Amino acid sequence: MNISQKVQKMVIAALLCAVGIVIPMFAPKVVIGPMSFTLASHVAIFAAMFISPTTTAAVCVVTSVGFVFAGLPFVVAARAMTHIIFAVVGALVLKRYPKVMEKAVSMSLFGFLCSVVHGLGEVVVVSVLYFGGGLNADMYESGYIMSVLLLVGVGTVVHSMVDFYISVFVWKPASRMIRVPVSFRPARGALLQRG
Repeated sequence: MNISQKVQKMVIAALLCAVGIVIPMFAPKVVIGPMSFTLASHVAIFAAMFISPTTTAAVCVVTSVGFVFAGLPFVVAARAMTHIIFAVVGALVLKRYPKVMEKAVSMSLFGFLCSVVHGLGEVVVVSVLYFGGGLNADMYESGYIMSVLLLVGVGTVVHSMVDFYISVFVWKPASRMIRVPVSFRPARGALLQRG
């Protein structure tokens, strides 16, 4: 990759970092019991996954730090810090097997597996905080199964899948404007093939 492409990739990463910090500030939130889920808050991370593992790692680190500087509760920032696990693994898979995104079934399975790893990472960090007494009273009132396993675990999987599909929808037109090498670039015709 030449210097111009490296600079372009760095600028794209910086833009995705900015988007990843701004979305949680303004996007609608779905509140279920003691948890809230911000619509499209993972879109920048998934878009970075479509570019490269390095871009993904940078976006994950910066957006996690952004949660800290935004003054959000520590548990929210801690959950965000786990994104680097599912996102970098997903980016490495896409770099090696970009064709996984060409068919609806394989793309959906890829998104689901990323979402499960995403949910597991968040369950682990919230469990540590839960048993360490580091959460607010609402989490304890609802109990571990409801607050951590269902709301954080299952809720994160569902939330992640929604954001994954939003990312795929947004990535198709955006990828046409990006001139640097990327891990996944949709064909000009249909986004996905059946099967």
